[in-house]
Amino acid sequence: MRGLRILLILVVILGVLFVVVDRVAVYFAEGEAADKIRATENLSATPDVDIKGFPFLTQLAGGSLDDVQVGIDDYEAATGEAGRTIRIDRLKADMKGVEFSGDYSSATADSATGTATIAYAELLRAAKAAPTDVGLGVKAQLVGLSDGGDGKIKVAVRIQGAIAGAVHIDKTVSVRSSVTVEHNRVQVHADALPVIGGLALAESRVRSITDFRQAVDRLPGGIELDKVQAAPDGVEITVKGSDVRLAG
Repeated sequence: MRGLRILLILVVILGVLFVVVDRVAVYFAEGEAADKIRATENLSATPDVDIKGFPFLTQLAGGSLDDVQVGIDDYEAATGEAGRTIRIDRLKADMKGVEFSGDYSSATADSATGTATIAYAELLRAAKAAPTDVGLGVKAQLVGLSDGGDGKIKVAVRIQGAIAGAVHIDKTVSVRSSVTVEHNRVQVHADALPVIGGLALAESRVRSITDFRQAVDRLPGGIELDKVQAAPDGVEITVKGSDVRLAG
């Protein structure tokens, strides 16, 4: 009886030690992975890495991790224009089936899903809105983006000018717009054109102000934009990818 009790105590102690060693190992592995991702993606700050699943050591021995979550703040994505970027406030990705090389220098995930959030102010800045002649002596400029409710964006346009050189106009009008994703581009399209003092302005000219496309490219590991919707603080984008390279 005494021998059995001692054996049980030893099993419990060994179990506790295994858990401690496993958690210490995953802690260091997360740190190493974060450093490699930072170097690979040339990030300004170290990302958050959370390796899920227990035990970690058996996954490590098998050369594959079931689930790795990565979070990156203030990621500068490409816009398709040299020297210009667009900042993603928070990029989160859940990587499944992460396999790594024997020397742990590289890792690739079978698949990845996640979210990216771009503030309205940042989307407006990237759009490079400038006053545009829309006819009849009137110029219009995109001046604001905000949440329009029901997944729509509220687009604010400032109208200025002197109609026929006599009637002066200076006002801001708003229109609700749909937002979609196509080929790694966020697309904003007005559901209906704004009414500008009853003026008969050419639709193509007005839409050159209200409608625009913004590339959000070269995301980490080759993940791509999937869907987008308007949210209170900005546009929320779902991302996805396959054979996503985490490091190396």
